[in-house]
Amino acid sequence: MRDAVTSLIRNYDVSGRYLDRDAMETLKSYFQSGTARIAAAGVINGNSSTIVKQAGLQLFEEVPELIRPGGNAYTTRRYSACLRDMDYYLRYASYALVAGDNNVLDERVLQGLRETYNSLCVPIGPTVRGIQIMKEMVKNMVAETGVSDTSFIDAPFDHMTREFSDISV
Repeated sequence: MRDAVTSLIRNYDVSGRYLDRDAMETLKSYFQSGTARIAAAGVINGNSSTIVKQAGLQLFEEVPELIRPGGNAYTTRRYSACLRDMDYYLRYASYALVAGDNNVLDERVLQGLRETYNSLCVPIGPTVRGIQIMKEMVKNMVAETGVSDTSFIDAPFDHMTREFSDISV
């Protein structure tokens, strides 16, 4: 797993270049946003079960056919698996927020997901919607802690959404 700093240094090292102005600005931005990224991870850590439970309830309210007979979250086992997966996405989003890099999502979450979801007939649309619901909840909770600019929270959630959307094509 890499973070924003190691990824940046690796790219410059591979090309044999010194860190230039753009690199220094990227590093400066990463360190300046550190407190907010840690606050966001703290909010997720302290509220993960609530976030997943409430996001699941909202998702099933918006897409009730998921919990009806024949739906992908019908039966207690499938419902629990859906919430488990949402928790998994939320946890890895918190790692990506702290790292300031979405690489961990590619390595640990998204790699091989196409085959897994296709084999299990998991619908991608509701998965994407669940991730977006969690993103909005986290942004609201982080804003309540006094963090004024929560736009950085979009990155890992939107990255997963884009990758999931590609899977469904």
